Amino acid sequence: MKASILSPRTIQSGVIALYVLCTATLGRSLLYAYTELPALFPQYLGAALVFVILFVLMMWRHNLTTWLLHAYFVFQSIIVIYLLFLPPHLDFIDVLFVLLSYQVALVFPGRSRWIWCGIFIALIIGILIQWMGVLFGIAYSMTPIAGCIIFPVYVIAIREQELASLRSREIVSELQDKHRQLELQASQVEQIAAIEERNRLARELHDSVSQTMFSIILNAQAAGIMLERKPGGVRQQLMDLQTLTQDALAEMRNLIAQLRPQRE
Repeated sequence: MKASILSPRTIQSGVIALYVLCTATLGRSLLYAYTELPALFPQYLGAALVFVILFVLMMWRHNLTTWLLHAYFVFQSIIVIYLLFLPPHLDFIDVLFVLLSYQVALVFPGRSRWIWCGIFIALIIGILIQWMGVLFGIAYSMTPIAGCIIFPVYVIAIREQELASLRSREIVSELQDKHRQLELQASQVEQIAAIEERNRLARELHDSVSQTMFSIILNAQAAGIMLERKPGGVRQQLMDLQTLTQDALAEMRNLIAQLRPQRE
């Protein structure tokens, strides 16, 4: 099983604040050790370097197995406890647990994230109470405890925002696909409707013209018969034939005009 870590690019402001906090905390402790406890300075420096190196590597490592992640936080917690127990027990070093809580929120989902935050809070309270007593220990632990809660909440909020944005883009993409499909279907329906309309007009053209031409033929035959038997009636027959011919021509023009593609 593997756990993933959010890319720092997506939470850039939080990462910058994290590095500033880490630099300020370790820089302050190293400065104090160098000026006040030079004999312990190598121990402070060594532990701080190990913490920073592992911390930075974790910020840029992805898809580590879960057990390696747990081992990392156990080891980093041991380093912080070691720094806290070095004389003169600098209480502000417990801010490093806040940094670890931020990373926990990045790499662990759900219950595991909050279990680790609870462990960090318990360590902060327990160590400070041991040195300062219950009242002052709890008082001095409030700030780092708040950080152990605020940083994970910040990461969760950013993650939910990214997921919501991703879902929105997916929905927009699906709607665009549906729109293209509907446009294609509409185009196909229009083409089918146009073909059906042309077929209908073609049938009407065939039926009407066939009927009219049949009438013209009958009138022409009747005119030929009347020319032999009753020449005086031929004139009227020819006029009827002319009328039928004009009607047929007008109907053909009308149907042909309907068959022409319409200009947009």
